[in-house]
Amino acid sequence: MIKNIGHIVNLLMLLFAGTALFSCVSTRSLTIEIPEKPKKELPSHIQSLLIISRINNEKYNDPEADSLQWIFYRQNFDYDTIINDISVVDTTLKALGDLLYESGRFDIVIPENRFLENNNPLGIARELSQPEVKTLCDTFKTDGVLSIDYFKTRVMTSFDKSVDFDPYANNYMDYVKAEMKVNYEVLFRIYDPIKQNSLLRRILIDTLSWEGADRTATDLFYRFTPVKNALYEAGITAAIDFAGEISPVWRTETRRIYISGDDYLKKAATLVDSNQWEEAIKLWKNSLETAKSAAVKSKTEYNLAVAYEISGDVDAAIEWALKSYETMFRTITYDYLEILKNRKTELQKK
Repeated sequence: MIKNIGHIVNLLMLLFAGTALFSCVSTRSLTIEIPEKPKKELPSHIQSLLIISRINNEKYNDPEADSLQWIFYRQNFDYDTIINDISVVDTTLKALGDLLYESGRFDIVIPENRFLENNNPLGIARELSQPEVKTLCDTFKTDGVLSIDYFKTRVMTSFDKSVDFDPYANNYMDYVKAEMKVNYEVLFRIYDPIKQNSLLRRILIDTLSWEGADRTATDLFYRFTPVKNALYEAGITAAIDFAGEISPVWRTETRRIYISGDDYLKKAATLVDSNQWEEAIKLWKNSLETAKSAAVKSKTEYNLAVAYEISGDVDAAIEWALKSYETMFRTITYDYLEILKNRKTELQKK
């Protein structure tokens, strides 16, 4: 009988501990993205960009993917040549526009006639004059002009046969292998209509490479990256690199909000789930007038601090976090105040 009672007591203790643990789950984690200063920050008055190209159009064409591939096959995929593909430049323009717009920093205009005339036989476009930049900005209602003023891609391929030992077959086997490199040189310029010369000038030079091997050439080239696709990847890579220099970089951090304590906190948590932060802020502010305890009030003030930080107002976030800290001490609030102070310092350095 005593053994049975002891067993029941132990079972009840486990149930109580589980219930207590569950009841302590009063917060929820949120993932937020915080912008960091770009490497080459543009003036704040440039919020929109016209994106164009001023390559020498006479030197460019748009070869079919199969026709381009066949040129390299005729050379036994051992070839070194410069390819002026206008569709690759166009892909770079569009990728650049998408990346800059998605960064949240710029509005973008890419006109239908986005390839301006350039008669320079060397291919490098002269700088636009201030009147030209102003005319373009007035015509397309933008604050600045981003132009690709030079674009060069060089493709280098090699093909070879070799014999390697296959440990699974315990024998020497014939293999074929191929390598492709695409070197690109791109000149980006950004123009400000109120400045005489270009605001930013950046040349990007890099090389992408692909390698592959298989038993037969047919099997190898069935899955090997086609030349046209490699050119597109080079153009997109150039766009990613340049966009990364002038757009903010976003880092991911975690915040917590209180989701239990009274009905207002529970209702606001539902609003947060659907990203309705303004409605949640109104609800939390209204609930402060009827908060029945210091514990609930401090939770609500803490949530308001997080909401204002997410909305971009770090000063208001600090103000509400201090109110929460003064209403009731919590380690989570103390730690959050340290985070906000560090963010404030970051913003002051920009």
